[in-house]
Amino acid sequence: MQKIKVAPSILSADFAKMGEEVKRLEENGADLVHCDVMDGVFVNNITFGLKMVEDIRKHTSLPLDCHLMIVEPEKYVERFVKAGADIVTVHYEACKETLKDTLLKIKAAGAKCGAVINPDTPVSAIEDVVPLCDMILVMSVFPGFGGQKFIPESLDKLRALRKLIEGTGKEIDLEIDGGVSPENAATIKAAGANVIVAGSAVFKAADMRAAIDGIRNN
Repeated sequence: MQKIKVAPSILSADFAKMGEEVKRLEENGADLVHCDVMDGVFVNNITFGLKMVEDIRKHTSLPLDCHLMIVEPEKYVERFVKAGADIVTVHYEACKETLKDTLLKIKAAGAKCGAVINPDTPVSAIEDVVPLCDMILVMSVFPGFGGQKFIPESLDKLRALRKLIEGTGKEIDLEIDGGVSPENAATIKAAGANVIVAGSAVFKAADMRAAIDGIRNN
């Protein structure tokens, strides 16, 4: 089994203190910084864009895991890599038939690439691109807002994707995003996820390190 990594989502951070917040993640044992980029079109919320990623890059040596919830991501992926993204994940629902080309564009720009599926998208939609990916991200809530409840059916997708990943013979990270807490982390990891995104469970915790360790080790 691959190492369990915790990727706190800065969507739950204090945007007025973002430099301090990402340093705090690093000091408290986070493995990646998850950057939720939303455009108000693909999802009904607007968060931040290239400038935020570029500025965060100056404050941490942790890998930046940029999750693009935007329309036409193929137009922007190279710019996110240039801004400092180490991993760029794009939605099947935003790309459809251009998904493979978009993933290849991310790789060509020098970053790791990943495909994302929403709760109502079947695993079969991305089956063909799994061997190309460095990461697969399963949304366990509908994207747009933090603090939502975990959708249990996501566990079946994790199991199916872990089996597909094992069939490739490659080390591909399987990430889960939405409604994760120390209380349900063990079940999620048992289903095959090895990268856990958590927002409010980390940033709103009284003890950030305990929250991160709890998600990783429970």
